[in-house]
Amino acid sequence: MATIQLEVLNESDFNEWQVALGWVFEHSPWVAEKAWIFRPFSSIDQLHQIMLQNVLEASYDQQIQLIRAHPNLATKLQISEISQKEQQGVGLDRLTSEEFAEFTESNDAYMQRFEFPFILAVRGQTKESILASMRERIHHTAEVELAKALNEIRKITLFRLKDLIIE
Repeated sequence: MATIQLEVLNESDFNEWQVALGWVFEHSPWVAEKAWIFRPFSSIDQLHQIMLQNVLEASYDQQIQLIRAHPNLATKLQISEISQKEQQGVGLDRLTSEEFAEFTESNDAYMQRFEFPFILAVRGQTKESILASMRERIHHTAEVELAKALNEIRKITLFRLKDLIIE
């Protein structure tokens, strides 16, 4: 992935901004669009905070759409290149047939219960810790899981911004 200087990003026009940041929140370019008017940013953290504020101020339906834009973990379906790399980084592309079956079962149960996919920032996780989180979180309320999903998206997007932008 190419990187970009924060200074260059701050000076970008709207289209350049969208190309650079529209993908950070999975299939939800509206988050970056709304942040553009707040330029210039003094840090990645400040940019991220504004983007998160856009999500938190969004309607419930927009938040659910953002969550639903994320792929299931360990899916064999086509997913975004960045999600694919993140999942490969923890070995979710190299599961045994038994592990794949357990992930599929857990994803399906979670989706059936909450009507959105299980979201977890996988960087620094293992297959085992991910499955343990899935087993634990299936017992939460929908309100708790909505908050957890948004918090995990916060982590995912901060990782992505820090990989992309040079301060």
